[in-house]
Amino acid sequence: MTADTQAVPPAGGAFSDVKVISLIGVAHFFSHFYILLLPPLFPVLREQFGVSFLELGLIMTIFSGATASTQLPFGYLVDRFGARWILIGGLALEALAFLLIGFGDTYWGLLALMAVAGVANGVYHPADYAILSASVSGARMGRAFSLHTFAGFAGFAVAPPLVIFLSEMMGWRSALVVCGIAGLVTAAALLISAQSLHTKRKTEEGAAKPAAASASSRALLFSFPILMCLGFYTMTAMGSGGLNNFLVSALNLVHGTEIPVATGALTGYLVGTTIGILFGGYLADKTSNHNVVAAFCFFATAVMIAMVATVDLPEPLLLASLTAQGIMHGMIMPSRDMIVRSVTPDGQYGKVFGFVTTGFSIGGIVSPMIFGFILDEFAPELVFYAIAGFMILSMFTVFTSVRWRRQPAADPA
Repeated sequence: MTADTQAVPPAGGAFSDVKVISLIGVAHFFSHFYILLLPPLFPVLREQFGVSFLELGLIMTIFSGATASTQLPFGYLVDRFGARWILIGGLALEALAFLLIGFGDTYWGLLALMAVAGVANGVYHPADYAILSASVSGARMGRAFSLHTFAGFAGFAVAPPLVIFLSEMMGWRSALVVCGIAGLVTAAALLISAQSLHTKRKTEEGAAKPAAASASSRALLFSFPILMCLGFYTMTAMGSGGLNNFLVSALNLVHGTEIPVATGALTGYLVGTTIGILFGGYLADKTSNHNVVAAFCFFATAVMIAMVATVDLPEPLLLASLTAQGIMHGMIMPSRDMIVRSVTPDGQYGKVFGFVTTGFSIGGIVSPMIFGFILDEFAPELVFYAIAGFMILSMFTVFTSVRWRRQPAADPA
C-alpha cells in the first residue's frame, strides 16, 4: 500500500482547512468522550440500579456492538447522501441519549439508551474521514488526520475526571445532563458551519446503476488492499489493547514491578502516544512513504516490548522505554489513515473507512480474551511476546498489498 497514487484534493486556504479540522476534531472529541463517560460512574450506577458489574459491563458491550455493526451502513449512507448531516445528526442523537440517561430510573432503559448511543457513535469514522478527505487541502491531510486522532484521545482523557468532578458538584444525573447538553450545543455549532463541511457524492451515472454499484462496492471492500487495511486496524487494536489492558498485570507478574510503577509506565505509554500522534501528522505530510514509516515504528515497538519481557529494567528506563513505544505507536496513526486514503477511490471514503475501522472493534472484542487466557494459562511474559507478534503482523499488512490505483467510481459496470 503506497500513497503515491493518491488523488490530491484542490488546495484550500489555511483558514478553511483549520476551520474544517477544528469542527471535525471537536465532533471526534465527543465520540471518544461519550465512550468513557459512564465507566467512572459504575460504582454509583451499581447501587442506583441494583445491578452487578457484569450487567454494567453488558451496557458497554451493547454500545460497542451497536457501533461496530452500524459503521459500514453509515459509510454507504455517507457516500450516497453526503456526510455533514449524518455527522451532525449522529452527534445530536448520541448527546440526547446521554442526556436522557440522566433522567432514567431503570436498568433496561439505560441499556436501551446505550444501544441508541452506540448506533449514533457509528457515524463518526465514516463521516469524519469522508469530510476531511474532501475538504482539506492535500498538503495538510496528514496533520488533519493527526489532529483528528489527537482530539479523540483528548476525549478519552477528559471524560473520567470531568464526569467525576461534575457528579461530586451536582450529582451524577445532572453531570450526564450537562455533558449531553454540551454535545447538543456542539451539534448546533456544526449545523451553523455545515457549508464548510464538504464531501464527495456518487455521480449520477453511478447512482443510476444500483445493482452494479452494489457489486462494485462489495468488490472494493473485499479487494486485497482494503482487506489488508482492515487487518492493519485489527492487528494494531490487538497490540495496543494488550498494552492498555494487561501491561500493569504482566509487569507485576513477570518482574514483580510494583503496581504504582507499572501504572506510571502505562501512563508514559499513553502520553507518548499523544505526542507521537502530533509528530506523526507532520511527518505524514512530508513523505509519501507512509508504509515505510508505519513498518519502522511497528518493528521498533515490537523489539522494545520484547526487551521489556526479557529484562527487568530499572524504573527510569522502564518509563523511558514505554514512553518511546507510545511515541512510535502514535506516529503510526496518521500514516495508517493516509495509507487507507491512498487505496480508496474518490467518493468511496465513507464505506471504506466505515469498513476498515471495524477493525478497532474486532481487536477490542478479541484481544482481552486472548491476553486474559495467556495470563491465566501460560507464562505471563508471553503477553509481551504476543503484543510484539501482533506488531510484526501489523508491519506485514502495510507491505503485502499490491499496488492499486484509485479510480473514480463513476461507472462500476
